[in-house]
Amino acid sequence: MSTQALRMPRSGFGRGHVHAVAGCYFVASFAALGLPPYLTEILPELGDHRARWAGVLYVVPTVFGALGAPLWGRLADRYGRKRLLLRAQLGLAVAFLLAGWADSLVTFTVALVLQGILGGTFAASNGYLGAALQGPALSKALTLMQGSARAALVVAPIVVGSLSGWLSPHRQYALLAVLPLTAALLLAALPEPEPVEQPQGEPETDRTTPMVPLKTLYALEFAFVFSTVISFPYLIALVDDRLPGTSPALSGVLFALPHLVYLVSALAVHSAFRDRPRAGIAFGFACIALGLAGHGVAGSLTTLIAVRLLLGAGLTLGLVCLSVLAADCARGRAPGGMFGSLEFFSKAGAVAAGVAAAAGSARFGPAAPVLIGGTAAAVTVLATLLTTLNHRTRRSR
Repeated sequence: MSTQALRMPRSGFGRGHVHAVAGCYFVASFAALGLPPYLTEILPELGDHRARWAGVLYVVPTVFGALGAPLWGRLADRYGRKRLLLRAQLGLAVAFLLAGWADSLVTFTVALVLQGILGGTFAASNGYLGAALQGPALSKALTLMQGSARAALVVAPIVVGSLSGWLSPHRQYALLAVLPLTAALLLAALPEPEPVEQPQGEPETDRTTPMVPLKTLYALEFAFVFSTVISFPYLIALVDDRLPGTSPALSGVLFALPHLVYLVSALAVHSAFRDRPRAGIAFGFACIALGLAGHGVAGSLTTLIAVRLLLGAGLTLGLVCLSVLAADCARGRAPGGMFGSLEFFSKAGAVAAGVAAAAGSARFGPAAPVLIGGTAAAVTVLATLLTTLNHRTRRSR
């Protein structure tokens, strides 16, 4: 990575600041990522004895987060990225406190709605970083941010489960509100990012012509989230169907494997594909398609481990290369608005995946979600390859 590519703005924004933002996102994500799997235990305390609303409430923060993300992004560009990042952390704290104190299903639902509307820490963090960094430095920072999300997704449910013997998951919402409050205090010490200096001698066409159009980035984000998230809700049921008697601990390890692959290999993948993200995206979707198809036919623990690792390779390639493309599209754009809109399409993909997983599983069984996701990934591979071929044909003319 060249010295020019790593140049920071006059505000002195450096590696330590990036790590601070990623660390604050990690701790603030604990309740948001660790507690939803326990909704079936929380809702009976609030009067929903059969937890019939668990599926709906699972996606409520996502839906309202998608609706609010573009607006918060534009406000960040207008009033300051640091200010809106602090707002997101404090908004999470308020929502978690209300959820932990809720004594009815209605109040708890309102808290989840507020979590979606007032939260948005991931988009706010990316917008903050996008105002301070550019090019490979920004894509590497976004890769680190995804690592924080993967780590929280792996660690948070384990911590919540361990604490459940002393404090119910419902009341843990109030306890874990301390984490975004702490993150806000730490972020308050960071500088407001200033406009990034353009590297000297960089050709104008390199700065103004993105690798992919912004609409293509949004479409790839939606397709990627849809094809990967669709396998999450019913994976445990699929494992039980394929391997009856599997322990909850082993099922949890199988669930975490793709995310662990990302944590181990993301930075190496970034170094290998930062100059060829189109190829990485196509390869990633191919791995996702094959991995999810393998889930549908896997009949042994060894096979399940293999297809989970293959899915992890696709997850890593997709996330890293999408970060590279997002950093490239952010050049010359207001980062808050762009990353807010990107978050909208990401959350829209997650909501669509949840609906498709529920409908498919109810109609065709626990293998349906992985087969639907694999088909979506395969279609995206073909669309990506055709788009790349057309792009090369036009350039050759």
